[in-house]
Amino acid sequence: MMKGFYLKAILIVFVAGAVGACSNKKIENNIKSLEKRVAALEGKSGITPASTSAPATPAANLGSDTEFPVMKFVQTEYDFGSVKEGDIVDYTFKFTNTGNFPLIINKATATCGCTVPEWPKKPIAAGESGEIRVKFDSKNRKNLQTKYVNINANTKPEVTRLKITGNVIPKDDSNS
Repeated sequence: MMKGFYLKAILIVFVAGAVGACSNKKIENNIKSLEKRVAALEGKSGITPASTSAPATPAANLGSDTEFPVMKFVQTEYDFGSVKEGDIVDYTFKFTNTGNFPLIINKATATCGCTVPEWPKKPIAAGESGEIRVKFDSKNRKNLQTKYVNINANTKPEVTRLKITGNVIPKDDSNS
């Protein structure tokens, strides 16, 4: 009876050890891969990041664009034309992640409370598309308006700026 118990205990320990060894080997390989990427990004190894045609800037020293998601917008500016004061205008900016890694938008902020962005909260896979909807409330706004929305994401550069412009016709001028 005890012999069977010991055999089962030894078998369980052996299986657990084998599973743990496989998992540890995979983890070790992932760590080595990440350490190589960090070293390349820091320029501390014989590995050099892929060169880019962009001028040398602090962001350019982080590595090649292939190491980051890339937000490729159809357009980054929208002119809503003329609207009456109090009208709400919205526009949807469309983009595609043309990079090789999932795109994560951390936040989208507007330069004014009259402008409200909505963005995808889930990662956008490489090759997939997404949308950023921007609403502008013209209440208490008059004449030429220019508003910006800053998109913070795991891209290079980290911030992408969208712009909406237009003319708000004041209420007292709308009958003219």
